[in-house]
Amino acid sequence: MQASRIAVAGASGLIGSALVRSLGADGHQVVRLVRRAPRGPDELRWDPLRQRIDAAGLAGCDAVVNLAGAGVADHRWTAAYKRRIRDSRVLGTVTLAEAVAALDVPPRVFVNGSAIGFYGDTGDRAVDESAPPGSGFLASLGIEWEEAAAPAEEAGVRTVFARTGLVVARQGGAWQRLFPLFKAGLGGRLGDGRHYWSFISLHDEVAALRYLLDTEELSGPVNLTAPEPLTNREITAAMGRVLRRPAVFTAPAPAVRLLLGEMATDVLTSTRAVPRKLLDSGFAFAFPGIDETLRSALH
Repeated sequence: MQASRIAVAGASGLIGSALVRSLGADGHQVVRLVRRAPRGPDELRWDPLRQRIDAAGLAGCDAVVNLAGAGVADHRWTAAYKRRIRDSRVLGTVTLAEAVAALDVPPRVFVNGSAIGFYGDTGDRAVDESAPPGSGFLASLGIEWEEAAAPAEEAGVRTVFARTGLVVARQGGAWQRLFPLFKAGLGGRLGDGRHYWSFISLHDEVAALRYLLDTEELSGPVNLTAPEPLTNREITAAMGRVLRRPAVFTAPAPAVRLLLGEMATDVLTSTRAVPRKLLDSGFAFAFPGIDETLRSALH
């Protein structure tokens, strides 16, 4: 992509901040959406929960990327926090999609965050982007989240749903908590360890998002996961191997549910998602396997 003006919502998060750094390093002008008074011309104020944004601030943008949303694993899933998770994604997406649709000259592409939770529990069955939605809170959230982008799609803007898996990084997400445990020799599998985790390195996540911006033939849902998902048992073994620590502890499923409540669904559910669209279109993963993914996160 030639130097472009790109708006990014969720620019302070794990993925968003890495994306902004990558785009800026290549000379792109990034407009970060913030929920406070802007501190410069590279910031645009919005209020996703009240569905307010100055659409004129998006004028001239070649692309809009929406990665905003309350952290799924930041708190126990009380009814109030589940509402916050949902509203921060769905209302934010509606706000941006309507703003994009209202522009006289809309952006070429709208990349909207989504998640492989859309598929629910798939057990041992591998699923690609053609699979139907599953059941449960995260699947219902995924449906609403993606449907909220309809105004942009109806306005003729190429719209892509980045269904992201478990991002492996030291700075955030599940691995921010896992790495210290395993380094201390206290790591181990969760439950029986047979459930699949569809992981992706932070490097490949950012590269894939940029690929979605550039690749005109890609639209609709696209799985952002490494080519071969692994079971929690296999990932646990890799953690021990890479960190050179024992990984013999086990957290029984009932204990995980007692500790995390309904949120335990997110770490005990088996979602074996494969990135069929990325692979078929020629995207090359820098870190396709778990060992190199873990090493890239550590170094």
